[in-house]
Amino acid sequence: MKIIYLHQYFNTPDMAGATRSYELARRLVAMGHEVHMVTSDRDGLHATGSDWHVSDEAGINVHWFPVPYSNKMSFLQRTRAFLKFAVAASRKAASLGGDVVFATSTPLTIAVPAMYAIRRNRIPMVFEVRDLWPAVPIALGVLKNPVLKFLALWLENKAYQSSTEIVALAPGMKEEVVKSGYPADKVTVIPNGCDLELFQNREGEVEALRAKNEWLQDRPLVSYIGTLGRVNAVDYLVRVAGHMLELDPEVRFVVIGGGAEAPKIRALAQELNVLDKNFFMFDRMPKAQVVPWFCASSMSIALVTGPRFIWKDATQNKYFDTMAAGRPVAANYDGWQAQLVSDEGGGVILDAKNHEQAARQLLAKLSDEKWMREASEIASNLARTRFSRDSHGQALEEVLARAVSEYA
Repeated sequence: MKIIYLHQYFNTPDMAGATRSYELARRLVAMGHEVHMVTSDRDGLHATGSDWHVSDEAGINVHWFPVPYSNKMSFLQRTRAFLKFAVAASRKAASLGGDVVFATSTPLTIAVPAMYAIRRNRIPMVFEVRDLWPAVPIALGVLKNPVLKFLALWLENKAYQSSTEIVALAPGMKEEVVKSGYPADKVTVIPNGCDLELFQNREGEVEALRAKNEWLQDRPLVSYIGTLGRVNAVDYLVRVAGHMLELDPEVRFVVIGGGAEAPKIRALAQELNVLDKNFFMFDRMPKAQVVPWFCASSMSIALVTGPRFIWKDATQNKYFDTMAAGRPVAANYDGWQAQLVSDEGGGVILDAKNHEQAARQLLAKLSDEKWMREASEIASNLARTRFSRDSHGQALEEVLARAVSEYA
């Protein structure tokens, strides 16, 4: 098949951010398919000037279009970036032809070039639902304008109607898609996965990392690696660190990432007198550079705030990276990921409101060598048996092939 893969925020391992599309696309290439990735160049790393640039990334034909984007931009600025890319990507996707279009959100506007291309070339579309958008920004009060709400909800419905098949990242997301009237038998759940190869044989790097950072050495380390946005509530971890400083000053916390909330988090850490004592912050790093940090962690933590429907189906990449590293996962919410891992014994759900109690829960687990050893083994086993990228690549190929067959 010739697959036109639309993802506005595509990343390679040399870039900061999630690499799901890269991992799935390169597996499709390995299966013998021709994959064209249509994406944006947000930081000016791949394109010069104002036109498209093509590169070969592990056999994937990646088409980059320069559209600056950052979480620090205002909602209006981000909306303009979405629309600018949607217009350019519509022409590019249509010009590539192909047998099937695979479009992954967010943003939801990715559906615009996908729908344009399938109508021009008379081919099927498979739509991937990564987040319940626009439900989340509406609930958070980010999307307030009634006209924009209407248009966003209309586009969501239109994207579903135009799709021959749909991929959802979580069971609850599938339920929401089906509630819209879409046939359940045409929605396939393919969750995020674990990049097992990337996390192998890192012992030397872990030893060097711990030795290099005098504040760490052989101390217990709890890491948060990801976006510092409003919904992530990383201030929670700062407050937990404040209580941990009194309970056990040897436990270390590290936050690696960027986002609009970063200045507030740093300011709070200074206010609570934990910054550079037991709480440390680093800017976001490429995926390849954060891998040793996951492996050096005693435990990683996933954080979410807001109404339950926002986080009950959250599919945070840090869960999968932590399991791939063979480390337990802590969380301050009881969504499907947290429940699955904690039920299996590979993690712990912390008190979401009582920061002192959460610190005590963390310390109890970190101090229990038997639990830590067994939880690490369980996490590693889950990565291999439940969340392998290879099995997810095969599942996606089946969905795409089925869409082509159904459309013919």
